Amino acid sequence: MGNLQGAGTRQNTYDAIVIGSGISGGWAAKELTEKGLRTLVLERGRNVEHGDYPTAFTEHWEMENRNRPSPEVIKRQSKQNRAGYTTLPASAHWFADDVDNPYSEEKRFDWMRGYHVGGRSLTWGRQSYRFSELDFEANAKEGIAVDWPIRSVDLAPWYDYAEQFAGISGSLEGLPQLPDGKFLPPMEMNCLERDVKNRVATALGGRPIIIGRVANLTQPHKGRASCQYRNRCIRGCPYGAYFSSNAATLPAAVASGNLTLRPFSIATEIIYDKDNSRASGVRIIDAQTGEAIDFFAKVIFSCASAVASTSILLNSKSERFPQGMGNDSGELGHNLMDHHFKVGAAGVSEDFADKYFRGQRANGIYVPRFRNISKESTRSDYVRGFGFQGGASRLDWARGIKEFTAFGAKFKADMIAPGPWRFGIGAWGECLPYHQNRLSLNSDLRDKWGQPTVSFNCEWKENEYAMRRDMKASAVEMLEAAGLKSVTPFDDVSAPGMCIHEMGTARMGKDPKTSVLNKWNQIHAVPNVFVTDGACMTSGSCVNPSLTYMALTARACDHAVNELNRKNL
Repeated sequence: MGNLQGAGTRQNTYDAIVIGSGISGGWAAKELTEKGLRTLVLERGRNVEHGDYPTAFTEHWEMENRNRPSPEVIKRQSKQNRAGYTTLPASAHWFADDVDNPYSEEKRFDWMRGYHVGGRSLTWGRQSYRFSELDFEANAKEGIAVDWPIRSVDLAPWYDYAEQFAGISGSLEGLPQLPDGKFLPPMEMNCLERDVKNRVATALGGRPIIIGRVANLTQPHKGRASCQYRNRCIRGCPYGAYFSSNAATLPAAVASGNLTLRPFSIATEIIYDKDNSRASGVRIIDAQTGEAIDFFAKVIFSCASAVASTSILLNSKSERFPQGMGNDSGELGHNLMDHHFKVGAAGVSEDFADKYFRGQRANGIYVPRFRNISKESTRSDYVRGFGFQGGASRLDWARGIKEFTAFGAKFKADMIAPGPWRFGIGAWGECLPYHQNRLSLNSDLRDKWGQPTVSFNCEWKENEYAMRRDMKASAVEMLEAAGLKSVTPFDDVSAPGMCIHEMGTARMGKDPKTSVLNKWNQIHAVPNVFVTDGACMTSGSCVNPSLTYMALTARACDHAVNELNRKNL
């Protein structure tokens, strides 16, 4: 990839600038370059080439402290450590340093993020589902927040397009609440998962359990190898067997000949040209030298993540936009969402003692939403719904850790033999877009480069807590219906942010008085600035959102290039 260094002048001019190189930024880079635009991608962190994944082939016992975080790492990544896996030697290098990149919390918010080329496309969970018409219509039907300016028919061809390039494996199910897509062959369920699927369908009126729809390849696809069933995806995949910017979209952009990638480039603001009512470029700080540099372009895509894109817009102040670029509505920074999770149940099975599974499947089962999708399923205590993810496996030697008094040959033999089958499910629930849930800039706490930092004020409310009670009860109901034993529920309430599905804060809408972006992801008052990451979301559904970011980005890029050709931008 062509890396650009050096002082900026008016010669630093491109057709397009993309801020961020994660899932949305990689897609913007691919689409804009392939459509002929000379495109500069600005990434605030270090460069990572595909294959530059230092722990991809390292065993746990070969790592420092047997893959346990050191005190020094925890000190520098104290907030990142809240998730646990983010500070393990196997993956800590993908997550931010909280000392150099601090943030503050009026109410707790667990902001897990990484600064490097590829961003969280290297560490995402890869579950890939379409929003349904139910999702796009919900706000309008329930009188909550504002209406989406698009519907499923607008995004369906772009979902097709994104799936066919990214490579999503899954099964066709014909469920209106979970639209089918253009899938590679699905991964297989194991014997207990198939048994639970059949028992639940019989006992609970056909409630479906399907294999997860995941951005892991089940066959070679567009020059990338199929999944090796190692389940080490968070370390980076040298085979390119799951979708990431590094393995898929950025190489496509490089192949176009139109990409310039600039790492260590911290975007601080989007520059506004009041004479033309357009943005003229992006101001950055070089993270290595501290130098301020301006780059210029006809069109700008902010794809830095929901929180980062909105913080850049809030910091992009001018006489026209004293409260941040595009903030005529006052909604910029508000309506912050995440999915709430860590609630469900687990049980054990006495069946299939003579069977085992092969490999470490990087996927699980999925239970699509079954609440508030029909008159019969409507709840009186909350709106929207949730889905379950989970799976079955056999317990291993770790089950014996609690047996402090056990010893001897029999205990050793028992621990070597596979334990009983265990089946567990956890729910992912929708959070409503509350105006009160917000982020803002904190000028009193600045980062290593002297920039204002983010402050969060976000919490779950009664609709989420009522939903969680049903999540737990439904999980128990399903596992008991499946004949599992020792069914144990759990509800480990976590703060917003922990699910790493930040959404909202620069929402799409029909009316500039109540939204930041229009139906094409353009800022209402600055039409050559597009925001296509999680910031644009008007509501959150209960499904993983990354596939929707891909589709929205491809759609917005197509519109941007068409408008450029018409000289409207």
